[in-house]
Formats: sequence, structure tokens, C-alpha cells
Amino acid sequence: MKKSVLILSTVLAFSGVQAFAETVVADTDGNGSFSMDKMVAAYADLTEEAFKAVDTDTNGEVSAEELAAAKAAGTIAQ
Repeated sequence: MKKSVLILSTVLAFSGVQAFAETVVADTDGNGSFSMDKMVAAYADLTEEAFKAVDTDTNGEVSAEELAAAKAAGTIAQ
């Protein structure tokens, strides 16, 4: 019985973590923005068209604000 409870608790704990997981884009060069390469590292299926939709100021980089707005709008996955 204790073993069953422990297994169930473990499964539920990992389920909860998965439900709140958020994709994180790494700013590997520390410049404060995300290039297409950085975005693709986090979102493997990201197309150039989708990247351009997120890059609302069209400077070729996605800022943290642009990324947050795209996530909030559902343009890009959480």
C-alpha cells in the first residue's frame, strides 16, 4: 500500500510540473534579444514567417516584451 501511494504521489508531482512548464528562450550572448537561431533552439517548429510575426518592430530580433506579447496573444506557445 505504501509503495502504491509513493508511486501515485510521484506521478502526480511530475504531472503538475509538466502542466506548468513554460518554454524558455535562452539569451546565449546576453544581448537582451532573441535571434531566429535562439528562438528555433526553444521552438523547433518555428518558421521564418512566425518569427517575423513575433518581431513586431521588424528589427530582426525578438525582444523579451515581443516574446511575452506573442505568448499572451497565443501567437507562440507558452
